[in-house]
This record gives sequence, structure tokens and C-alpha cells, in this order.
Amino acid sequence: MRFFPGPGEELVKQAIFEYFSCSMDIFTFSGDSSFFLLFLISFLAATLVPLGSEWLVVVMVTKGFPLETTVATASIGNYLGGCTTFAIGVLGTELVFTRLLRMDQAELMRAKRLYLKYGTWTLLLSWLPVVGDALCLVAGVFKTGFIRFSLLVFTGKLARYSIVAILAKKAVEQLS
Repeated sequence: MRFFPGPGEELVKQAIFEYFSCSMDIFTFSGDSSFFLLFLISFLAATLVPLGSEWLVVVMVTKGFPLETTVATASIGNYLGGCTTFAIGVLGTELVFTRLLRMDQAELMRAKRLYLKYGTWTLLLSWLPVVGDALCLVAGVFKTGFIRFSLLVFTGKLARYSIVAILAKKAVEQLS
């Protein structure tokens, strides 16, 4: 299977390699510092800070960093960031619902029933931009069990980073 079939394939390959080379020049990537940066960006991306971390996973994989270590570092950082958002939900329940969302007790109970009936499985989608942060926050607000939260969130985030890394590796192999 070829990702970019057609007459412009060589031009596309060259542009991709130049893009990743320029991306790498922004940072001085070497071993542990690269993984620390990946961990930090992945952590922040899973909080209420609007960041993305997939690009760095792609850059690191295309530059030859170990796929398994890259995926594990990004997944753990992103999971711990989700746990931070979960904790904000746990600790800020009254503030979040009564002051920010202005929900009365009946609305809160209705939302809680809906989330408990359908919502916990949606934590598998906690990796989605914007929505994922809200899912982690709501899980905390509704006091979802931490083990269930952890299993679902980590599974979703690990699957996402694994797919991104594998696709990046396949693209590099295809373009080489």
C-alpha cells in the first residue's frame, strides 16, 4: 500500500522529510530530554491547557526513537494529565455545577444518572481534543471509581498513541 501514489509522490516525500527536519531543529532532542519533553507536553495536553502532543510522537518516531518507549511516555503523561483533570472535578464539584454551570440539584441528579448509565464507557474517548478534557472532568465531578476511570482512560490514550506511532512508522517505511 502506498500513501501518496501518483506523479507528485517524490515531491510529497521530500516535503514531509523537510517538515520533520525543521520540526526537529526547533528542539535539541537527545535521549532523556526528548522523553521528558514528550511527557510534559502529553501531560499538559490532557489538562485544560489547549495543546496537542501527537505531532511530537510523530516527530520522535520518524527520527528513530524507540516506538514502545515513545508510546509509553506519551500515554503515561497524558493519562496523568487526565487524572489531574479528574481530581479538579472531584475537588470542584460544588463550584463547577452550582456556580459555573448553574445547575440545581434536580438537574445535577439527572445528569449524574445519564452519565452513570452511558457515560463511563465514553472515557475510552478521553483522548479526543476538548471533549476528552470534559469527560475526565465530569468523571471526577460524578465520583466515577478511580480504578474504572484509570482503566478506561489509559486504554483509550494508549490506543490513540499506539495508532499514531504505528502510522508514523509505516509512513516513514513507505517513504524510504
